[in-house]
Amino acid sequence: MKDYIIVGFGFAGCSLVHLLEKYQKSFVVFSDDPTPVTTVAGAMFNPIILKRFTPVWRVEEQMALLLPFFGEIERKLATSFIYKTRVFRKFTSVEEKNNWFVASDKPILSQYLSTEVRSSLSPYVETPFGVGEVLHTGLINTRVLIPAYQEKLQKEGVYFQEKLEYDALQIKEDCVSYKGISAKRVVFCEGYGMVHNPFFNYLPMVGSKGELLSFEADDLQLDGVLKSDGFIAPLGGNTFKIGTTYDNDDKDPSPTAHGRQTLIEKLERLISCPYRITGQMAGIRPTVKDRRPLVGVHPKYKNLFILNGLGTHGALLAPYTATSLYDFIENGKIIDKEMNITRHSRFFQ
Repeated sequence: MKDYIIVGFGFAGCSLVHLLEKYQKSFVVFSDDPTPVTTVAGAMFNPIILKRFTPVWRVEEQMALLLPFFGEIERKLATSFIYKTRVFRKFTSVEEKNNWFVASDKPILSQYLSTEVRSSLSPYVETPFGVGEVLHTGLINTRVLIPAYQEKLQKEGVYFQEKLEYDALQIKEDCVSYKGISAKRVVFCEGYGMVHNPFFNYLPMVGSKGELLSFEADDLQLDGVLKSDGFIAPLGGNTFKIGTTYDNDDKDPSPTAHGRQTLIEKLERLISCPYRITGQMAGIRPTVKDRRPLVGVHPKYKNLFILNGLGTHGALLAPYTATSLYDFIENGKIIDKEMNITRHSRFFQ
């Protein structure tokens, strides 16, 4: 009998699997999506919500776990996917710049907001009010992490690239079984796919479609990510990406002409040099109405669990939420009430 069946292998599933390996728990993974939205969006880690100059939820706990956690995975996979990347916020007014300095005086923010303002990043980016730098930022290259981890698990015979059929899951009092595989429990890490899960689709996931463009600009040189109305991220050489869009209504994960035009308009407001669009990507983020993760045990079936709702902060949230769920299951620790799915128990029928 396996200890776990894991369903889904984006940030959430990948992080939980790492813990299961670390603590020598047996498992199998089912995932029908070879390119989860995690790999479409990439994954910046940024401790600050730059729209309001406020810290992300549980910032200190998340930042303390982030690099050691993913560093362990790097060493295990013998590959590199963590990159320290500078992040700059373009100020749009004197008032906004003043708000930055006010925020940087707050104890919880002082370590993350530089008080040095740069006047310029590039001759082709207008910054009349300057830019501020966010500290302790970086990128998890999911296009390296996820395929490398998938390949490892496939070689070990524990990764099945197929959709788990909910109707074939047999739930017993002390275990679950699925097509000849018995396990003590199942953890669903399906991202937006949760809306089709008959056990957890009562939870209030909204889902937010996001689109990105990749482009080349021979004259543009940036030594970090530029955030303003959207963001521009350097990918090496003369290649960049610009994002992102937010659409809570369109649940088709395909790129759209409207998304492309919106991003081109953002790009042309940010840079003044020639560029060439080279690609377009889209995906549905697993966002939740109250902007908190979905972590916990099913209200009826005590061997079914969920790890989901990481939204736009997957890189930061994944180690923290996966560790919380593992400690809840294996060590009896309490899940933070703000992310425990018991807060949505009124929706369960």
